[in-house]
Amino acid sequence: MSTTPAEIEAMFTDAKGGFRFARWGRPIAPIVFGVDDATLHIFKGAVEALSALTQHPLAETDFELGVNLMFFMFKSWDELSDLPDLDRLVPELDQLVPKLKSQGASQYRLFRFDDQGAIQACFVFICMDGPLAEWPAESLALVQASQAFLLWGDQAFAERSPLARLPNGADILRPDVGNILRAAYAPELPHVDLDASFALRLFARVSGAQAG
Repeated sequence: MSTTPAEIEAMFTDAKGGFRFARWGRPIAPIVFGVDDATLHIFKGAVEALSALTQHPLAETDFELGVNLMFFMFKSWDELSDLPDLDRLVPELDQLVPKLKSQGASQYRLFRFDDQGAIQACFVFICMDGPLAEWPAESLALVQASQAFLLWGDQAFAERSPLARLPNGADILRPDVGNILRAAYAPELPHVDLDASFALRLFARVSGAQAG
């Protein structure tokens, strides 16, 4: 299935109509909270798979933050308020939790950026008291990892998941999404671009991947 420049542009456009592309500007050092060892390995495996796809490096620690990709899994949004020192990492937590509860949200990603606008850190909050509780761990890990590797637009996956289901019931990353992720980390591309014409540069690389 081919992807058009307009579709790529829409995937990096926010609710106000602004285009913003951003990828990680440093190695990713992931950690997962609130899961057993088996699920921990599944999440780390998903991040490793995205690292292999994009050729973006992973690290045991971040030189500045210690870890910079944090997955938090919990059964109630109220649990976030009880996590020690989380409010130091996420100062807006007190305002964020009531908002997410009122919206009935099941997930939320909060990005931090460096001085150039590249992704510096990502906090992924996953509330398991809802539809996500029924997801296989492998599918949940892959969908969350894929959405943490780029600053996707607000509506990028609102109507269609980044995953595709195989006939045997297993979930994989959609080929078009995988091609965009791979193209987005091409060494010759910048970490950040705010011009919608950048979608054409991504399209050129995605088309090359599809042709190959």
